[in-house]
Amino acid sequence: MQIGFNAPTAGPLASPEAITRLLQGGEAMGYAYATFSDHVVIPTDIHAIYPYSDNGEFPAGARGARHEQLTEVMFAAAHTTKLRLVTSVMVVPHRPAVLTAKILSTIDIFSNGRLTLGIGAGWLKEEFEALDAPDFAARGKVTDEYILAARELWTAADPRFQGEYVSFDKISFEPKPVQPGGPPIWVGGESGPALRRTARLGDAWYPIGTNPAFPLDSLARYQAAVAKLHRLTAEAGRDPSSVGLSLRVQKFGAELPALAGDGERHLFSGSPDQIVADIHALRALGVSAIDFNFLGSTVEKVLDQMESFRTSVMERI
Repeated sequence: MQIGFNAPTAGPLASPEAITRLLQGGEAMGYAYATFSDHVVIPTDIHAIYPYSDNGEFPAGARGARHEQLTEVMFAAAHTTKLRLVTSVMVVPHRPAVLTAKILSTIDIFSNGRLTLGIGAGWLKEEFEALDAPDFAARGKVTDEYILAARELWTAADPRFQGEYVSFDKISFEPKPVQPGGPPIWVGGESGPALRRTARLGDAWYPIGTNPAFPLDSLARYQAAVAKLHRLTAEAGRDPSSVGLSLRVQKFGAELPALAGDGERHLFSGSPDQIVADIHALRALGVSAIDFNFLGSTVEKVLDQMESFRTSVMERI
């Protein structure tokens, strides 16, 4: 089981010095990967519904100054040696397809193959408009097309692609990523379209359990969603065992109620013993990577939480 942690892209701990200390500290503790979130700009007047809060509001604490995701990932690659780097998630329509494929390939090369591409179609319409991105209503189709185009660029000696939103021919795309076929793609999202995208295109499914519309807060609910994913993957003509399972955890321990919305035990609630048991149960379902969000007002406090989690949970799995 790979355990990851969130690296700040915003807030007081997002300085170069703080990020470096957190990344190198997590690497030294044996964490397998760090995650990096993605917003280019934060609109000051948001009407879009945020999927991961009960009231649909984007948290006020997430609206401050923020780094560009892929630039920070490259910075992280330069300051670590073993830690995998996971975009969590990259909003695919935010950036031009061919240029982004090149940036990702470059990161993969300079990190010696340590990049994992977590992807999403996006939720913040006002940000799409500010970036002059393709039509928000078409974001799902755009995401699929951009990923197919990237894989063509990463694998074909003579890459060609003809789509509605991206087309190219008679170009050279070298060097290719270090990882054969390009960085593995973890598809974020919990909705039906996200599951179908995973089934068609993903190397792994990468949901968050706190989406009120598609809750994955109990083992039973998560197991049912995995069964649906396996069915969709088979219907897409792929072997369900070829699609991995990863999971993002925003809250754990005492921050959570004991019971989930279906009356079952709430995943990752309670004591370290209970969290260890949850991880073992998820591993039995095929989950191979889980990342956690460690909070703190200083680097020292975050590192202390990470060290406590390492000794109380990680060393027992």
